[in-house]
Amino acid sequence: MIPAIQINNLSFSYKGSMQRGIQHLHLQVKQGDRFGIFGPNGAGKTTLMNLMTGLLPYASGSVQLMGYEVKENRKKVNTLFGFVPQDFAFYHELSPRENMEFFGSWAGLVKKQIDKRIEELLNILQLQDVRNKPVNQFSGGMKRRVNIAIAVMHEPPVLFLDEPTVGVDVQTRFAIIEYLKILNDKGTTLVYTSHQLKEAEELCNQIMLIDEGKTIAAGSLSELLLEHRQGGLEGLFLNLTGRAYRD
Repeated sequence: MIPAIQINNLSFSYKGSMQRGIQHLHLQVKQGDRFGIFGPNGAGKTTLMNLMTGLLPYASGSVQLMGYEVKENRKKVNTLFGFVPQDFAFYHELSPRENMEFFGSWAGLVKKQIDKRIEELLNILQLQDVRNKPVNQFSGGMKRRVNIAIAVMHEPPVLFLDEPTVGVDVQTRFAIIEYLKILNDKGTTLVYTSHQLKEAEELCNQIMLIDEGKTIAAGSLSELLLEHRQGGLEGLFLNLTGRAYRD
């Protein structure tokens, strides 16, 4: 089985930036993994996710999604992933239904497919009662659920999640994580990053820690905890990245 994601010798830096960017990074994510990417602020987590989804162009190295080189197969690759960004990515003046109709059409779904998925997702994410209300009237947790609904409209095999539960209450966080587990059980590969390390420990079975654009640890979470004699992801994180303040 081909990997969900295969990265070889990837390097990237922002022009004029003092940060080191991504440096000669290698990564493989197997289909069906719940893969977490963690590191201090400025480590390169969001940059790496943007490179994997084609939002940032790379000149050095290779990034393949489901066997397709991202920079050479943009149209195909766009059908293979969903992306839940840290910032809200929808039209605030539109309703959940209108947003899902728009993004479903953009993903290439026909009307029958769009209508079916809208009903499924409104029910699963408990947005039925607000289906026709403008999203700008919603709480932060409801907006997070709309973000997720848009990302999975086309049932992508790979789902990228950048801080998907930031700013939500405990109940909403629990519901979102449980839904992600259901998606994974059905075959969706999850690629996730967050500062919620307790949440991440519950969700992820494979992890990578990066710092200053370099991999400092990667593999099974359980094996890494055993190797470094840590009882949890937070201890592992501090042990490998230090306790000093980061900007």
